[in-house]
Amino acid sequence: MRTTHRLLIGDARHLDGLADASVHLVVTSPPYPMISMWDEAFSAMDPRITSLLAREDGLAAFEHMHRCLDEVWAACHRVLVPGGLCCVNIGDATRSLGGEFQLFPNHARILTGMAALGFTVLPDILWHKPTNAPNKFMGSGMLPAGAYVTYEHEYVLVLRKGGKRLFPAAQDKAARARSAYFWEERNLWFSDLWTDLRGTRQALASQEERERSAAFPFDLPWRLIEMYSLYGDVVLDPFAGTGTTLAAAALAGRSSVGVEIGAGLAPAVAASLEAAVRQGPALVRARLEAHRGFVATRRAAGKEPGHHNEPHDVPVVTGQERTLELLEPSRLRALGDAAWEVEHVPLGQALLPGQQGLFG
Repeated sequence: MRTTHRLLIGDARHLDGLADASVHLVVTSPPYPMISMWDEAFSAMDPRITSLLAREDGLAAFEHMHRCLDEVWAACHRVLVPGGLCCVNIGDATRSLGGEFQLFPNHARILTGMAALGFTVLPDILWHKPTNAPNKFMGSGMLPAGAYVTYEHEYVLVLRKGGKRLFPAAQDKAARARSAYFWEERNLWFSDLWTDLRGTRQALASQEERERSAAFPFDLPWRLIEMYSLYGDVVLDPFAGTGTTLAAAALAGRSSVGVEIGAGLAPAVAASLEAAVRQGPALVRARLEAHRGFVATRRAAGKEPGHHNEPHDVPVVTGQERTLELLEPSRLRALGDAAWEVEHVPLGQALLPGQQGLFG
């Protein structure tokens, strides 16, 4: 199986070059309204934001920033297939303006805005982001009524275009069965509180690129892609940054499209894809070994799995896991014009370590 991965240079509010109903899943982390590092990016989209911030009119600036994002969500709705899902990693913002400290609830504004566009709102996920700061409070310290709760979480909002996605064709049903996940993975992934993922820092070449990169840990988009799409589906990230979502799609056996306003991050995207292909076989093998460890623990507790998975010759808990087949990335080939192709093979058939990488 082969997947393609493209970086489009353009405006996320329009998604030019993407046809209607051509994407199966959106996974993204947009610029966060009312976080100062993103003020310049939002002001470039709407110059009125600059004057609103200068006047310290925080609520108006907050609304205008979200109106920019509303255009992105409308474009995502257009390109999603019926039943396609959109996963948005976002954090709320705290900021002092006009001498007042307050919370700007980005997640709530995105949910209401996307619902107005026709999205169906589904249960969300709280991603706990532990901090190493020794003092986890803001405000007046030990004195009552003047301190503030410190946020250590972000949201993963999950929304759907219309009703449930249907799989009427036999090949779609087969791809869905092959794309299954293990029972114990389902129990972990579909919890509303994720505590096992940590933030990540991208090592980029310039300060400008670091400031424009919405860095989330690789496992966050990878997990969402495994949860909400099939082998061969197309995953979109309208704020591609350094290509974490594209790399996660490459590992997961999905095609991907990323959108960025400028071409400066293209080398970082290529490096992310190359790393995913180089490290992918070991990551996929670790997934199977983790399942074998789960089976051993379950058997030690006197619980024998009731089914057998033929592709990997392992016991599984449910009948839906019997056709689960893990694929690993084997080769990455540059197609030119910020486009790449990845070859995927059944687990254990990839090239030897050191042979994976960028070809062509």
